[in-house]
Amino acid sequence: MRHLNKQKKFHRESGQRKALMKALATALISHGKIKTTSAKAKALRPEVEKMITRAKVKNPHNLRLIRKTLSVGATEKLFNEVAPRFSERKGGYTRIVNLGQRKSDSSKMAQIEFV
Repeated sequence: MRHLNKQKKFHRESGQRKALMKALATALISHGKIKTTSAKAKALRPEVEKMITRAKVKNPHNLRLIRKTLSVGATEKLFNEVAPRFSERKGGYTRIVNLGQRKSDSSKMAQIEFV
């Protein structure tokens, strides 16, 4: 039986997709908010929220799992600054705000930020 792939591909190979999500997640963690296309923001949200949930419990296992995806600096900031901010919150750490269409190619733009 052939199951459908639920992940957006963004017309990229798997390695390029992973690099794109890594770059977007690193930028979001370091800057607090980023402006990107709506589809990329929607794909980024579950990945970042799972990372924050893991970072709320600081142990070596969670640290290693997050370091597989993020750089060392972004991991440090996630564990030391971002995750403690959401210690009382159960979920829903990010917000997506639609910004309208980009002038050049009419892509739907959005801003993803921490709540």
